Amino acid sequence: MPAEGSFLCLCNPLLDISSNVDATFLEKYGLKRSDQILAEDKHTPMFSELAANKDVEYIAGGAGQNATRILQWLSGAPKTAAYMGCIGNDAFGRKMTETASQDGVDVCYQVDPATPTGTCGVCIVDKDRSLVAYLAAANNFKDEHLMKNFNYVERARVIYVTGFFITVSPASIKAVATHCAAHDKIFAMNLSAPFIMQVPPFKACLMESMPYVDFLFGNETEAATFAECEGWDTKDVAEIALRVSRMPKANGSRPRTVVFTQGCEPTVVAVNGKVSLYPVIKVATEALVDTNGAGDAYVGGFLSQILVGKGVDEATRAGNYAANIVIQRSGCSFPAKPAFTWN
Repeated sequence: MPAEGSFLCLCNPLLDISSNVDATFLEKYGLKRSDQILAEDKHTPMFSELAANKDVEYIAGGAGQNATRILQWLSGAPKTAAYMGCIGNDAFGRKMTETASQDGVDVCYQVDPATPTGTCGVCIVDKDRSLVAYLAAANNFKDEHLMKNFNYVERARVIYVTGFFITVSPASIKAVATHCAAHDKIFAMNLSAPFIMQVPPFKACLMESMPYVDFLFGNETEAATFAECEGWDTKDVAEIALRVSRMPKANGSRPRTVVFTQGCEPTVVAVNGKVSLYPVIKVATEALVDTNGAGDAYVGGFLSQILVGKGVDEATRAGNYAANIVIQRSGCSFPAKPAFTWN
């Protein structure tokens, strides 16, 4: 059983405020079905309106927090997973703390008294979701908070940082990455989105971090963007994964493992000069509810096995299980207890 605090994630926390709406609601706020946008001023009242609906659901979200909650769920041990990010001193921040804590996560939020908690409005029409993200306090994490709570870093043996966090605190990423290399811990990152590689300052931080990365996650679109930004003349996901796995590494005690998911196509895993393909669990179209959190769930499942010393075969099995559960539910949610069988 994993030890308390053995996993730590740094990312941008967003409180998902999810509710069923109608086409008129979308039209009122200029939204489209199956879309993802950043909130503008005109969307400000939308969050209160969603929160006032009788069927509203709150989930402690953001990519890294989703993965953390999944890992905690699978671990079966209290407070295996810890999480850092920045929230506001407001009702949504308190709700975030409540929901993440109920999921068993040990949250160590920085609280910004001057900025509201980041939120993501999840507007559901039939099986379509329109997502509106308001980053707010999530953008304001400071490395001083990390250093003040460095005991969280010291007790962790696996540390996971999303690419999104590059936009917030490169200094914090460097601190945990170098710590992992120096103390032979596992450092994992996610490419997260194409713009992380396309915006020069963000790409620079990613490449500065890469020598410390033991496990790198991404999807097929992010893999292709990485290759393009590196000037590689290939779109073959397996080849890209292999080339990334061979990039220079600071800690020579373990090879880099690169994991690229491809939706319903097999997941590509490259390590030790070899590429393996792992089929996903097939789901009937009518059983699909929401695929937005699938990648986050996969990472959480995968790292739950790495945390306890399992290999890639078991890690991909757990990743597939977690993603399969999440895509058949609304939001990155899960039943009270997992049915995953540990080997």
